[in-house]
Amino acid sequence: MSETHFHPMPDGRRIAYRHTSGSGPTIVFLPGYMSDMAGGKATALFDWARHTGRSCLLLDYSGCGESDGDFADGTLSRWRDEVLALVDAKVNGPVIVAGSSMGGWLMLLVGLALGDRLAGMVGIASAPDFTDWGRSESDKARLQAGETVFDPNPYGPHPTPMHPAFFADGQAVRQLGGTIPIDAPVRLLHGQRDADVPWQISLRLAEALRSDAIQVTLVKDGDHRLSRDQDVALLLRTVEQLVETVT
Repeated sequence: MSETHFHPMPDGRRIAYRHTSGSGPTIVFLPGYMSDMAGGKATALFDWARHTGRSCLLLDYSGCGESDGDFADGTLSRWRDEVLALVDAKVNGPVIVAGSSMGGWLMLLVGLALGDRLAGMVGIASAPDFTDWGRSESDKARLQAGETVFDPNPYGPHPTPMHPAFFADGQAVRQLGGTIPIDAPVRLLHGQRDADVPWQISLRLAEALRSDAIQVTLVKDGDHRLSRDQDVALLLRTVEQLVETVT
């Protein structure tokens, strides 16, 4: 297990990260909503990178995992800036961004900001714009009025909150309504038994991205997490093949 380090942001909050150096583009993994770099997919990707001599960066968003901050203050724009600060401080050369669920939305924002440094993207059950298609009109009205909305959490004992700041920022950075000006190769993985993010969202994302170098892989019996051994093996093969494509 690589040691956890902390990167200070300008306001003093510390962002936890793990980094292993190696050859080729650096693979930056972005966890899902209320997830962190200790998750199974992140850990498997980091261990694979270290074993194969690749460069990989993991992090916990502020308010998550070992990082400082309050989750209620978290927004996509805030977390994007944390990712970019770490990339600027710790990574040389091109970057492949891999994002899971909400991380698949955040990877678009990071990829756009990286510009020519973006070598590729891998989305796992990508969930761009879920503040829009994933919320009822009643929920949206409550969030717009400043109320926190809680959802049942199938993965833990406590309900999952969506805070007004996250909702407002999410609505402001929606991506599926027009062309996403990213030309790098993209690989999208999605389970067709995903109860949280419809697999059709990955098809919409593939259509919205300007790149022609896009492949979508649907896992018929896969759920939202895609964390079974065979799912993780698919992720690692996908990342490895993309690395070989762009190097």
